[in-house]
Amino acid sequence: MATQHLSPALRVPAASPAYPMAKPGYGKRSAPEQQARTRHDFALLPTRERYVAGFVDHLPDGAAMSVKTLAKQLPLYGQQAISTALTALSVAGHLRRVRCAVVGAGDETRWVFRTFWSRTARDNEWWNTYLATEKATLAAAPVPEAAALDTAPPPPSTLAAEDPPPAPERPRTEQTPEPTAVPHQRTPARVPEAEPVPPAPEAAPAVEAGRSPAYLALARLGRDDHRLSLSADDCATLEPQAAQWLARGVSVDYLTSALTAGLPAKVDSPVGLLRRRLTDKIPPRLPTENTQRSTPAPARRLLMECTDCGRPGQPEALPDGLCRPCRTAHSGAAEDSPRPVDTADVRAHMNNLRDLLKPV
Repeated sequence: MATQHLSPALRVPAASPAYPMAKPGYGKRSAPEQQARTRHDFALLPTRERYVAGFVDHLPDGAAMSVKTLAKQLPLYGQQAISTALTALSVAGHLRRVRCAVVGAGDETRWVFRTFWSRTARDNEWWNTYLATEKATLAAAPVPEAAALDTAPPPPSTLAAEDPPPAPERPRTEQTPEPTAVPHQRTPARVPEAEPVPPAPEAAPAVEAGRSPAYLALARLGRDDHRLSLSADDCATLEPQAAQWLARGVSVDYLTSALTAGLPAKVDSPVGLLRRRLTDKIPPRLPTENTQRSTPAPARRLLMECTDCGRPGQPEALPDGLCRPCRTAHSGAAEDSPRPVDTADVRAHMNNLRDLLKPV
């Protein structure tokens, strides 16, 4: 009889924790026009840079890109090694760090930081052209948080489409008897009323309704000063000129003061005097309170940051994403780095010393 060998079921692999995402306004942003992902990506980079580049390339947009966060997720290298690898990737044309000013509520300005990533290596001219476009500025702007979208009330059309709840059934009641008809009562004969007395005629308004403020201001001049008494025809004649004053933003009090200031002791022709003053003293056109200056809003431009030290500057001033001191230090470190042949010789020499130290 054959013996059955029962093997335990394979364990379900533990799900890896989700990579931490950056706060709104920070994190990774993918550059456009990248080539499709292949197995030979980053093949020309050293081992460490190729390892870090492959990890960053698979991160979603908005992922945290700080050195500390990357070092926690990559156990093979520490923070210093990750920082050096990011600097090398910036020189190779895969990475640029930028910052952008965003105006929030109440004219509050804050800076958002992004790390643009490109699987395809780009030169300095391509990065400078892309970062100067409005598309890069919009990509660096923060997006609304998902919590605000989740808590938004449903649209009214959805609520209206739902069927209303059925009305509760009313209990059936017995038929109520029809009300008994009440006979009309006799009313006494109406006494003839006296004829209505016509109302007393109201006093005629001082000024007809529907007149413009300019006409009313001219009509009140004669009441304030008898030397400027005008007839109805005179007010209608000077009304267009007075309306031009009010159209330029002055008040009625200002118009009255300008017409009554410095009057001579005797005015022979009030119409001629007021016509001359309305023509000679007309004020300049004043802007209204609600009018705002139509100044064009300053264009938001991205500032690039040095990948090594974080110093901000224009993209043209930071070739390879590095400032001048960091670029000089990186060039010197690349020249002083040991060659592979020298590294092999050092390892062979150390192995020889270990063999000599072993007890016989």
